[in-house]
Amino acid sequence: MSTENIREVVKQKYAQAALRVRVRSGSSSCCGTAPAVGAGCDPITSDLYSTQQSGEVPEQAMQASLGCGNPTALAQLNPGEIVLDLGSGGGIDVLLSARRVGATGKAYGLDMTDEMLALARENQKKAGVANVEFLKGEIENIPLPDNSVDVVISNCVINLSADKDRVLREAFRVLKPGGRFAVSDVVVTGEIPAVIRKNVELWIGCVAGALRDSDYTAKLAAAGFENIAIEPTRIYNVEDARQFLAGQGIDVDAIASQIDDKFMSAFIRAGKGSRKNPVSQ
Repeated sequence: MSTENIREVVKQKYAQAALRVRVRSGSSSCCGTAPAVGAGCDPITSDLYSTQQSGEVPEQAMQASLGCGNPTALAQLNPGEIVLDLGSGGGIDVLLSARRVGATGKAYGLDMTDEMLALARENQKKAGVANVEFLKGEIENIPLPDNSVDVVISNCVINLSADKDRVLREAFRVLKPGGRFAVSDVVVTGEIPAVIRKNVELWIGCVAGALRDSDYTAKLAAAGFENIAIEPTRIYNVEDARQFLAGQGIDVDAIASQIDDKFMSAFIRAGKGSRKNPVSQ
């Protein structure tokens, strides 16, 4: 499947997720929107935000959360900093980041889906947060100038890109010297069966597009990043994925030993070095 086809399928699925939230007809997850799919993905998308964080954003921002982690809780965000969220969806991580950096800072959200952008702007208005701007664009072509942000965050989106090298180069480009890359993503710790890789629905589900941890590290280094670290936040076993994979017509028991404990949500840190301003995590 071509890069363009993957992008269009992702866009369609996330547009559907935004519309479902807006009509309150059901919840969504990063693993898709069909009932047979989403129900099996709760281990990935559940319990990511604290009660306090949930109270800081509109309910629809929580319902549209399609992530696999909580980068705003793990990233160091300081007052006055500029933050960019790649694949910002309904805006939950942008709104939470904006509150952390305060009135002297700013949070950008970048998304390619009109429906998600509309939902995010509604959520911004409801939250009454002024220091936020949502941009339309692709994470492979970030519409911001070089050296313009302090922190790049993302929540289970980079794995959906068919050109991750370009995404990471773009993230490096827009970061200021001394800036930080701090994302949540799904990674794998071994070979993935071909039956999973070839299933396009799993691109939407954070699985087939996930990189091996060693490959993620290598790609970050190739893009120019330093001080790279991958911290597991959740490790999934075959039972976590059983309903999801079975819904795709996959014989779960036949591949159980090949997938058990090999998928994990992780917090990935890296820095853009500076001689005058050493990278800090």
